[in-house]
Amino acid sequence: MNRNAKRSRRKTNPVVAILIILLIALLIVGAAIFALYRSGYRYVKVRVSPDLYVKFLGKVDESGEPYRGRLIYSNGISADVNLDREEISYSNGDIYSGPLDNLLKEGRGVMRFANGDVYEGDFQGDMMTGEGTYTYVGGEVYEGSFREGLKEGYGVYTFGDGSVYAGFFTNNLKDGEGEYRYASGDSYIGSYQNGVKHGSGIYTWANGDMYEGDFVNDVRVGKGVYTWANGERYEGDFQNNLPSGFGTYTWPSGRTYTGYFENGVFVRAETGGKG
Repeated sequence: MNRNAKRSRRKTNPVVAILIILLIALLIVGAAIFALYRSGYRYVKVRVSPDLYVKFLGKVDESGEPYRGRLIYSNGISADVNLDREEISYSNGDIYSGPLDNLLKEGRGVMRFANGDVYEGDFQGDMMTGEGTYTYVGGEVYEGSFREGLKEGYGVYTFGDGSVYAGFFTNNLKDGEGEYRYASGDSYIGSYQNGVKHGSGIYTWANGDMYEGDFVNDVRVGKGVYTWANGERYEGDFQNNLPSGFGTYTWPSGRTYTGYFENGVFVRAETGGKG
């Protein structure tokens, strides 16, 4: 009888034993996963852009949104989600307070950056998009429109020295019509392109001088009128901020010179002066 028992044990197939062990292990793992799922734990992956995605591992709320857990971005940044504290803490030191939609910042929220900057406003698709206020750590403030994290559209930028620009932006730069009031008392109203005065505009100095005319890359170039505070006036061509080309210079007395100028100097008359 002992020999039969030994023979029976020898005939046990090791493959079958391994399969039984694997099956038991799978059942245990499945039960654990099911228990975690019933408890609200999820693993979610969302693609933000063609080259960026975000993964979440943790507990979700009744609507399926992350409640407590960890976000991992493909660019190496991670974040701890804890809606008990109503905030998301990023590994780079940034802190976000606000709603999420499908793992992405969406709606009205506040982003406190590690360098001390603060943005309060609209988010769309995990980026600052819509209306908001960005306060820089140095004291400068921008209030206006954003698109994909950049100033885009109309906004008001207040500089640390008290200067204020109110106008349009494209890709974070002044672009389009705008008004710049400098802390010195100077002001400019007119066109911008790629962050500099470009097109037609009016520049008024604190001392009362005024230029109205064309600008190219922040320089007075083209046709324009420069009026001095003492009443003198030049109307004509400009180059490198100076009367250059054909123009007319008028004194307060009514006396005029019409002719050619070079680097701000009258060089040749076309008609005789009168006075």
